[in-house]
Amino acid sequence: MGKNLNRRSFLGVAGAALTTSFLAACGGSGDGAADEGGEAAPAGDAGRNLGVMLYTNVMSLDTDLATDGDSFEVIADCIDGLMQMDADGAAQYALAESYDLSDDGCEWTFHLRDANWSNGTPVTANDFVFAWRRICKNAGEYAYMMSDIGQIKGAAAIVNGDEADETTLAVEAVDDKTLKVQLEVPVPYFDSLMYFPTFYPINEEFYAGLDDGTYGTSPDTFLSCGAFVLSDYLPGTASLTVTKNPDYWDAERVQLAGINYQVVGSSDSALTAFKNNSLDVVMIGGNQVAAAEEDPELSQNLVVTGAGYMWYITFSQTENNAQGGMLANQNLRLAITNAIDREALVDNYVMDGSLATYTAVPPQFAASATTGEDFSGDQTMFSDFIGYDVEKAQGFFEDAKKELGTDTFEFTMIYGNNEGDEVVKVAQAIKEQVEGNLAGITLNLQPMTKAERLDKMQNDNYDVALTRWGPDYADPMTYLGMWITNNSNNYGFWSNAEYDQIIADCTTGAYVSDYDARWAALYDAERLVLQEAVIAPLYTKANANLIATGVENIEFHPVALNRVYKNTTIA
Repeated sequence: MGKNLNRRSFLGVAGAALTTSFLAACGGSGDGAADEGGEAAPAGDAGRNLGVMLYTNVMSLDTDLATDGDSFEVIADCIDGLMQMDADGAAQYALAESYDLSDDGCEWTFHLRDANWSNGTPVTANDFVFAWRRICKNAGEYAYMMSDIGQIKGAAAIVNGDEADETTLAVEAVDDKTLKVQLEVPVPYFDSLMYFPTFYPINEEFYAGLDDGTYGTSPDTFLSCGAFVLSDYLPGTASLTVTKNPDYWDAERVQLAGINYQVVGSSDSALTAFKNNSLDVVMIGGNQVAAAEEDPELSQNLVVTGAGYMWYITFSQTENNAQGGMLANQNLRLAITNAIDREALVDNYVMDGSLATYTAVPPQFAASATTGEDFSGDQTMFSDFIGYDVEKAQGFFEDAKKELGTDTFEFTMIYGNNEGDEVVKVAQAIKEQVEGNLAGITLNLQPMTKAERLDKMQNDNYDVALTRWGPDYADPMTYLGMWITNNSNNYGFWSNAEYDQIIADCTTGAYVSDYDARWAALYDAERLVLQEAVIAPLYTKANANLIATGVENIEFHPVALNRVYKNTTIA
């Protein structure tokens, strides 16, 4: 860990997640903006809105379009799934009040409670059928949760375009209060997937009455059935507000009057907003964390939690980029990954409790159901391929130069200039380390917005990218599934038949019914990723939060919904 931060430790919070069910859910990415604190009332006033910092401008509240953790958080404020998270991240009932599971584990029947949308319309089983069919038909970024992860029967054919009729999805509204779901294979964690926003309902009649493309773009085009209702929102703006839903089925549990969200783009601005009582909950990094630790008052408000995200470098391995595909050379990628001092990154630039990471699956979010051990607890497991070893890096580099017939290389690394202060510093540090340790490499830096970065990565228009991934559920597959041939998140366009077969065996094949054999096979898959340096893992992110005195019971999770406010109070 980069620093020995006080109050609640990253390890303690993330460790709680390791005792939850086999899978939990939610990943995403965060941007930032230059705006400072919002209009929340001073800390300490009961019955008021809680002022909360966001990293990113919320671009959409449509579950088919949202891809970042901040958007998922706001959606989950306003809509319940069949299940919800308890304080430890385990699944508990929400819109479902019970479910039945068939003996073969392939049929789930959910029984819905009485609940209403914010327009007074009852929530029905058809709301789920409509929403899930829509996700599969549109085949967006998170449609794989229905097919690859949820294994809903018929989903893969629809998502992959082999079946044009979305009504073939094996999801049925038996009646208004009964939803039946059939799976291709048993998915023991399926109940935990139900609190991921991709699986949330949408009222079909309300949706059909809107202009195309307008759902989730304003309070008038969005219905709530959760703890809060959307009261002020315009896509892409720096602030939004949700207020308590008086008609929520569990309204007695919700104590907050509402939440005022404000995008804050720098740690300096976050600290200022907290000190002047503009915001009650902010995230800081870098030197501001050290300053808060040393301040007698601020140190009492500092809480470090696991954010779950892993930052890493991805390399384009196609001939379209990187001097005609130079980064397809395995030794060149291994040279770069072993030339990076990850401990220096977290100690000197990130400085918020983040963990230097040497595995393709980050630590402290996925544990074995049989042993309880952290999948990535041993960060030295793949030290033959990844670490900070300049001599080894230079050896790989010499081999690469011989194989490629050149001594000089020039690549460009893209990164987000609106993803937090530390990202800019980390990019600059990586440039210095790689160029300093591998004479002959020039690593140019190209800052851009996160949206531009993602567009370039998805369209294979980059050399090297500094990016991150947050776990969608608490199982190694949420990372390892990215590098299957032709996966939309396989930004290096890497392909390995042996790897593809291992992943197939772990999802629908030989290891589905043998938990320990599956766990071991996932290590084999991870070894291939690191042996071929498909990515260069850097660090697992922590959040250094400042929380106003009197604010209690915000639930933090390193996977799925990072913050939940249903039990939050202001003294």
